[in-house]
Amino acid sequence: MIPELGHFALIVALAVALVQGIPTLIGVVRGDMRLMALARPAAQAQFLCVATGFGCLVQCFVSNDFSVRYVAEHSNTLLPMLYKVTAVWGGHEGSMLLWVMLLTVWTMAVALFSRRLPRETVTAVLAVMGLISVGFLAFVLFASNPFERLLPAAAEGRDLNPMLQDPGMAFHPPMLYMGYVGFSVAFAFAIAALISGRLDAAWARWSRPWTTVAWMFLTLGIALGSWWAYYELGWGGWWFWDPVENASFMPWLLGTALIHSLAVTEKRGCFKNWTVMLAILAFALSLLGTFLVRSGVLTSVHAFATDPKRGIFVLGFLVVVVGSSLTLFAWRAPKVGRGGLFELFSRESLLLLNNVLLMAATGAVFIGTLYPLCLDALDLGKISVGAPYFESVFVPLMVPLVLLIGVGPLARWKAARWKDMARPLWLTAGLVLPLALAMPLLSGRWSLFVACGLALGLWTIAASFAQIVVRVAGGTAGPWARLASIPRAQWGMMLAHAGVGVFIIGVTMVKNYETAVEVRMTTGDTASVGGYTFTFQGIEELNGPNYIAARARVEVSRDGSSVGVMHPEKRIYTVQRMPMTEAAIDSGVFRDLYVALGEPLDIRTWILRIQHKPLVGWIWWGCVLMALGGLLAATDRRYRLAGRTADAAAPMPGAI
Repeated sequence: MIPELGHFALIVALAVALVQGIPTLIGVVRGDMRLMALARPAAQAQFLCVATGFGCLVQCFVSNDFSVRYVAEHSNTLLPMLYKVTAVWGGHEGSMLLWVMLLTVWTMAVALFSRRLPRETVTAVLAVMGLISVGFLAFVLFASNPFERLLPAAAEGRDLNPMLQDPGMAFHPPMLYMGYVGFSVAFAFAIAALISGRLDAAWARWSRPWTTVAWMFLTLGIALGSWWAYYELGWGGWWFWDPVENASFMPWLLGTALIHSLAVTEKRGCFKNWTVMLAILAFALSLLGTFLVRSGVLTSVHAFATDPKRGIFVLGFLVVVVGSSLTLFAWRAPKVGRGGLFELFSRESLLLLNNVLLMAATGAVFIGTLYPLCLDALDLGKISVGAPYFESVFVPLMVPLVLLIGVGPLARWKAARWKDMARPLWLTAGLVLPLALAMPLLSGRWSLFVACGLALGLWTIAASFAQIVVRVAGGTAGPWARLASIPRAQWGMMLAHAGVGVFIIGVTMVKNYETAVEVRMTTGDTASVGGYTFTFQGIEELNGPNYIAARARVEVSRDGSSVGVMHPEKRIYTVQRMPMTEAAIDSGVFRDLYVALGEPLDIRTWILRIQHKPLVGWIWWGCVLMALGGLLAATDRRYRLAGRTADAAAPMPGAI
């Protein structure tokens, strides 16, 4: 009865979500406190119901209940326990239930941690999130039921896709979905502000930490996906401009713009319409990513489904959500005040330019991702848009954006003066440029592109620290007191910007200086790559829990000194008979050594793919620094105390 219990729990969750969404929203419009009082209990009840359903599905996988179609299609008795759990979101139906589960987690968090905000605001936010839950719960129940029975029950399962049998899959989808779904909170706050008419600094301050946390999770999710592709797919690449990768990257770009726009709205009362529009579009692109992954319109290692009917459901939901929110925006936007005035050269104008560049970059990725799909859907032919397009269009937009990272935080609000900023900027440039020009010489091959990339990365890092130096150097208190007075949000901004610099340096070095060879090797053969010597010592057979592997032994040395032993594998999974390449990676601070087994030519001879990748790890460490910066900013003291005076300033429902 576990599947029936889980299915029933989701039905109850749908009913509760309707209560959370409709009566409470009516209560906000009418100012009816009795109806508004339903919001928090409904959010808590919905969380419990969905958690029950999710737990039932986990139990079905753990107990090998192959009478459930979804379990039979994505599990097997030989599957290790870790992968039985991760198989819950290894297919379409389970991944959608994970989406709903995380949506209720965010809803529960808003209900618990927003108690000091005005009741009208919190109720409107919970109501909007309840209506979003209605859409996704209806999708799960009527189009993607994970508890559908299979009669008669299968004797054995088909096994989880071997590509997903990896520890990275335990973290990548939940992190990515936490980011996707987290933007629903920013969206809900924006819609609540439009409904109540309170588009002010307080609204921005309440929304900003939720948006930053969602952005942090999305950053980690994208980074984990890139890292997983790097070590699991056997190609050694870290970003392929795959349509599904782009589908997660677009809301990240707009989420970045939204964070900066919220800062201006909170501080100066400007960019209110910008901020609301970015919140709507960021969530819309999250829904678009869901449509792309689940509609069957594209083929990708990341895609889950090939059923166009499900895609139509998601597309219809996307149209309803975006259409209704844009209609509300069009009605309310003309009544919104302009906010504070600012000069052409000011922090506000630089942040506006930042938003324009991020929007343009998002548009470039959007066109490159959707245009081929539209042509194919209209039977106008097939074209392929790959890395050359994205790199030639996206990178030029990023160069001025990166330069702004160093300038913007030093500019004053309302009106900035160049002479106040010139000295730290010239000192930063004077430190960065000689280093950027000299560092490529260490590799023995100087390149203008490398020097420019290093200059941008070093500029971002040095300028981030320069902001702290400027702050500590000013004022009358002692330097340690001034350092201690710097809020977490400033440290978070500095750390996130420095992470961008670390990322740029990693990308620059690995794109220009990586070396890769494919060599035919028999026992005792050697190959030299990147100054390292790789000696092939043969193959041994290895029996895993649900696979058979050919495991190579490759000894690595440099200048006669042993570096280590690497063990790449070629696996055959016993159920699906799918071959998989498990690369061996020796990671270091300044380089990765990457060895993957190709195809055997005979019993003793194999093709090996050997790569030397300088600073490739800096790509993911840069992302980690960005996420840590987001975490610091989201936990700033002013957000923790933001609600203490909110009740006293609670608005009346109605006019702006």
